[in-house]
Amino acid sequence: MTAPFEELAGLDKLVHEPARLAITTALSACHEADFLFLQRLTGLSKGNLSAHLGKLEAAGLVAITKHFAGKRPQTWISLTETGRQVTDAHWNRLDDLRRRSRAWAPEDTPP
Repeated sequence: MTAPFEELAGLDKLVHEPARLAITTALSACHEADFLFLQRLTGLSKGNLSAHLGKLEAAGLVAITKHFAGKRPQTWISLTETGRQVTDAHWNRLDDLRRRSRAWAPEDTPP
């Protein structure tokens, strides 16, 4: 039987990357967030946040819309339905791996 620790290498790296996991998790807690709020929430620089959002958008996990408030541009980000499902599934898998790792014992070790 495979140790749960070995399964960690098989996690979805698109979502599991720490900055992207922070982004998708933050977005899963709300309907949408503006870019500056998401930047403050995650602690990422503008360029770093923008790059990660580009990868998530290309994968269909987030939707990005741009509006103007008067003359000021605003960027709004939301999880797509697929993004919400992928994020939930990822956290469920992490929870399962954590639970199984706590109960794990090497096969050659006596109980």
